[in-house]
Amino acid sequence: MRLDASGKVSLDHIYTAPDPRTYFQVLRPLGYRVPQLAKPWFDKLIKEYRETERVAAPRVLDIGCSYGINAALLKYDATMDELYARYDGNAPASRAALLERDRGLSRSPAHPLRFTGLDASTSALAYAHEAGFLDDTVNADLEAYDPTPEQRDRLAGTDLVISTGCIGYVTERTLTRVVRAQDGRLPWMAHFVLRMFPFDPVEAALDELGYRTVRVDEVFKQRRFAGPEEQRGVLDSLAAAGVDARGLEEDGWLYAQLHLSRPHRR
Repeated sequence: MRLDASGKVSLDHIYTAPDPRTYFQVLRPLGYRVPQLAKPWFDKLIKEYRETERVAAPRVLDIGCSYGINAALLKYDATMDELYARYDGNAPASRAALLERDRGLSRSPAHPLRFTGLDASTSALAYAHEAGFLDDTVNADLEAYDPTPEQRDRLAGTDLVISTGCIGYVTERTLTRVVRAQDGRLPWMAHFVLRMFPFDPVEAALDELGYRTVRVDEVFKQRRFAGPEEQRGVLDSLAAAGVDARGLEEDGWLYAQLHLSRPHRR
């Protein structure tokens, strides 16, 4: 088992496959569920944005979107259980057949939303876009580089920015570059962040840009640990960050917290 610097097991291979089958088949035994738990919070925020800003079809940027999971849940009212069943061992054997089936889902959106996905995986973005889950994609490393003019154009006009697990690997550098691509507009944000990753640097950077951030008291199960070695690594990271793992990560699950950021200077 190879652990990354945070103590988590490295699952890089599930994000680079040509289609989502490996992703779901690896994560299903681990009970990965945070996108499902995030869905009602995102739905509520989108509804409030529509009503407050009078935008009928908000543009959502999903950072670390992989195969467009959040888009599938929010645009088509799918569930994680349905997606797990969709990509199990009985799924079509070829990428082409899988895409054709998934395009059928994307022809029937349940909610008027436009999704842009930001990710470093070209293969995950390509599948999500070809399947119709994502309306647009940005394949970029905004931790290291400013967006190109073309990438800025694709990021511009974002109404809401969401993420379900990438903060910690993605930092305030990426979020600052996303906001600066909006030419003065401040999209609303909702980030589910694993408890081992301090959000303070992100909150401070967003505050400088004109945001106020609120942390929701509730905690959200992300997935089970892949084994005792990963649990020990994460517990060490939590201890180093001064986070009490009793009754939570000590019991075998990774947990996230939700941070909501909205502009406070209009």
